[in-house]
Amino acid sequence: MDVVKKVALVAHDNCKKDLVEWVGWNWRLLLNHKLICTGTTGRLVEESIAKHLTKGQTMKYPITKLKSGPLGGDQQLGAMIAEGEVDVLFFFWDPMQPHPHDVDVKALLRISVLYNVPTACNRSTADYMISSRLMNENYERKITDYSSYTDRPLAP
Repeated sequence: MDVVKKVALVAHDNCKKDLVEWVGWNWRLLLNHKLICTGTTGRLVEESIAKHLTKGQTMKYPITKLKSGPLGGDQQLGAMIAEGEVDVLFFFWDPMQPHPHDVDVKALLRISVLYNVPTACNRSTADYMISSRLMNENYERKITDYSSYTDRPLAP
């Protein structure tokens, strides 16, 4: 991972307020990275950061906005993880609320673990990750070699 990380920010509806508040506290650190967001979260993150910028100051990198989670955004993000296009995932998800796209949520979490992407699913973990010195340094993430799985012989 380069010094400039590709940071994904996702929040379920009941957690968006918490993520926006967290972004408000950490906007200076986030400005150093390329942000990727799903749906409404992207707009809210952009608005939150814009409130803190001084006149004439702009974001170094535009926010990449994917589709809303239930409309395929979680799957888009999972594909980006599989392609090495996401370095860090902040995913404030609601464990108390059933979601129509629950299988997509689980798939996103699974793929982030599979590809060893640092993932924060709550504010405390997000605080630890964003304040880690590794967020602003080069870091070589270990990715498991799954070639024995992909190259396995299949019975006819």
